[in-house]
Amino acid sequence: MTQRIDDYALSGDLQTAGLVGMDGSVDWLCLPRFDSAACFAALLGDENNGHWRIAPKGAGPCTRRSYVGESLVLESVWETRTGTVKIIDFMPQRDTAPDVVRIVEGVSGTVEMSATLRLRFDYGSVVPWVRRSDGHRVAVAGPDSVWLRSEPEVKTWGQQLSTRSSFTVAEGEKVAFVLTWHPSHEPRPELIDPHEALEHSLEDWAEWSSRCRSKGPYRDAVVRSLITLKALTYGPTGGIVAAPTTSLPEEIRGVRNWDYRYCWLRDSTLTLGALLTAGYLDEAAAWRDWLLRAVAGDPADLQIMYGLAGERRLPEMELPWLAGHAGSAPVRIGNEAVSQLQLDVYGEVIDSMFLAREAGLSTEKHAWNLQLTLLGFLESKWREPDEGLWEVRGPRRHFVHSKVMAWVAADRAVRTLEDNPELRGDARRWRTMRDEVHREVCEKGYDPERNTFTQSYGSVELDASALLIPRVGFLPPDDPRVIGTVEAVQEELGADGGLVRRYSTAGRAVDGLPGDEGAFLACSFWLVDALRMTGRVKEARHLFERLLALRNDVGLLAEEYGPAAGRQLGNFPQAFSHIALVNTALALSPDETAG
Repeated sequence: MTQRIDDYALSGDLQTAGLVGMDGSVDWLCLPRFDSAACFAALLGDENNGHWRIAPKGAGPCTRRSYVGESLVLESVWETRTGTVKIIDFMPQRDTAPDVVRIVEGVSGTVEMSATLRLRFDYGSVVPWVRRSDGHRVAVAGPDSVWLRSEPEVKTWGQQLSTRSSFTVAEGEKVAFVLTWHPSHEPRPELIDPHEALEHSLEDWAEWSSRCRSKGPYRDAVVRSLITLKALTYGPTGGIVAAPTTSLPEEIRGVRNWDYRYCWLRDSTLTLGALLTAGYLDEAAAWRDWLLRAVAGDPADLQIMYGLAGERRLPEMELPWLAGHAGSAPVRIGNEAVSQLQLDVYGEVIDSMFLAREAGLSTEKHAWNLQLTLLGFLESKWREPDEGLWEVRGPRRHFVHSKVMAWVAADRAVRTLEDNPELRGDARRWRTMRDEVHREVCEKGYDPERNTFTQSYGSVELDASALLIPRVGFLPPDDPRVIGTVEAVQEELGADGGLVRRYSTAGRAVDGLPGDEGAFLACSFWLVDALRMTGRVKEARHLFERLLALRNDVGLLAEEYGPAAGRQLGNFPQAFSHIALVNTALALSPDETAG
């Protein structure tokens, strides 16, 4: 594939999502869910692994593209020698079956168009049987069935295991293509009117976006990030996937390629805060409810991530027939880190429940009982080493961030009991735990000679997660240890342009993996927050503007950025990056407070 990660735009229907390249090709799409097998996987291989391209004949990338207003409807425009044409890409929110709609519209002159549909089910490995039926092209393989139709009907033919078409559009003419998936053992779903679906989609997104409370100078960036988060939400359950993709590399031709099509607990507090502050209480409540369902059960069985509906088993495997994006292999599906011990997630869950209660979201008695159960387990476990926030695949350590989040868990329990004396619980017990954790972290996780908190007890390495210490309230922003940590992270983990890495990858000592990775965008937003909180507001704004400039042409961010190559890296678009953007933008804006 010649396209870079940041050459793609997002399309979705709140149950799955696809990536559309600047050349008019849909190169990634999983049906019917985010975590289903991809039927277009060219993103991780080549066109023989499945794609759907519509573009002017012989044309390259589009001249320009943008989302229509505050929506997820994409318009790509080509200006050619004979005329101008645009393609409108969107996925209507579904009743039953998912539909991918692509409307070709002539803007001026006449333009000859070419289309190639190459379906490859099961992550680009299965060629379907294709036949005609009532003016449709029908592709079937195993459990999957896809129907393709056009309005008005255009001639199609089979060529090199693909479906081709060629047609001309003049000014004012429109040709709509609709691709519909359904289980192969069921009848074809009812047909949608693509033009009515477009109208409804634009209305729905306009209404949803209008609910955003942000009126500050960064509203456009905030709304685009919130739309992205909404698009990454699995509507039936309220779970939010970390990204709609798997195995987009953190280093080109490297091995740090992971499946992010699941829901992480580490994101919970920051996600809830962003939604609540921006005014999306329904979405916040749905995320909180997903969280409660997912973590229910024995606290010893708490996982760091779950499936879209709270599924626990996410077995990891490699797909050797896919070469990987830009030759970055292996391609993985599933995520082995699901079985790791990460003590910070207990603090994340309890902090999320505290934030929800503070915001006035309706609470249920079992939610507090669950928190007490989690805290009781954490009380007996917080002294143990774990794999930490970043899911390192090296040996367990006493990660400072994990201990800080244990402090957060105890602190939020104490504050909840102080504010709600009718609730059962022993505030004195949790104060004791809170004080003990705080004392140990300050003794063992702090390097007095360098005046900085370290990544783990006794280590010399630093970790950007230490930037969250003032945000969670572990120490005040004006504490000399906080100020020293911010300065040390900038100096030792800094990358070009003021960005920061999560941690040092030198020597494979921490994460057990070869190679390197880019600057971590969420951590760079955390640095903005830390700079602002420690009084360096002008510097914070400058870095924030720098981060905004890294978004692609339609406002999307991946997980990381490679300053040397000048390109985005990692799964795309990344919820963690956009959550951090929203919270930081709101905190920098007058009269707005981030959660």
